[in-house]
Amino acid sequence: MTEVVEAPGAESAQELKRITHWINGTSVAGEPGRSGPVYNPAAGIQTGEVDFASAEEVDRAVQAAKEAFASWRAVSLSRKTEIFFRIRALVDAHREDIAKILTAEHGKVLSDAKGEVARGLEVIEFCCGIPELLKGGFTEQASTGIDVYSIRQPLGVCAGITPFNFPAMVPMWMWAPALACGNTFVLKPSEKDPSASIYTAELLKEAGVPDGVFNVVHGDKVAVDAILEHPEIAAVSFVGSTPIARYVYETGTSHGKRVQALGGSSCPTPISTWPPTRPSRRATARRASAAWRSRCWLRSATRATSSLGRSRSACRR
Repeated sequence: MTEVVEAPGAESAQELKRITHWINGTSVAGEPGRSGPVYNPAAGIQTGEVDFASAEEVDRAVQAAKEAFASWRAVSLSRKTEIFFRIRALVDAHREDIAKILTAEHGKVLSDAKGEVARGLEVIEFCCGIPELLKGGFTEQASTGIDVYSIRQPLGVCAGITPFNFPAMVPMWMWAPALACGNTFVLKPSEKDPSASIYTAELLKEAGVPDGVFNVVHGDKVAVDAILEHPEIAAVSFVGSTPIARYVYETGTSHGKRVQALGGSSCPTPISTWPPTRPSRRATARRASAAWRSRCWLRSATRATSSLGRSRSACRR
């Protein structure tokens, strides 16, 4: 039976929870008049109202990140590693709380939400070893009288624009390596399920991440365009649909940014028809409908193949 849970601090259906921005280490209410609804899909009711950032509010977050960058990049690798170990411990201790937030706003079952948090936690654990990965190199006498060396330096303010289907894991893909490398970060999560990002910001502050290093702004296209066009943002990472990924890439690069834009995908699945593979068919059916078809690796096409190499189309979305 599917387990329905309430997120920590969730209000009743009659009292809508207001979800605000996180700028310079504190909760910041958005300007009146621009907001969007947040629903509990399992119950079919609105549970919250999320503030939508204006271009000016995005700029406020970017300026906070810019001011924090000078001191954050100067923090020693050993100190950053110490902070990341604390982040890892806090996320691990609160993984069920984060999972409940995902279930309450995205609708995925609790076991699936816990799996998402576990995958995101793996990235944080990877970043605990970032000092080894940030080492440069030196080659003496690469050519006569010429020595060659390489160093790795942070870019500055980075930003992430993340989708609704993995509101905890995908942001962790972005902010964890960015912070570990000495950058500061502005996150624009999906307005459909924004609370996990605010909860994460609170955990980072508790772990000792300085104010301004990690910021969260909510919103729609206005906030996205403000990020893509802001002159102080050096790099943008995006996960979402292919048409929007193309827009993000073209707009961001035209404004001189490094852009990583990941669009949609699908995974055709070959299945042998001999010997009969009933478990494989069941597994394929489960993967085709998992997480309300909101995963990039869902089985959009299945092809049955005989032992003689002949094949026929079994089903297609």
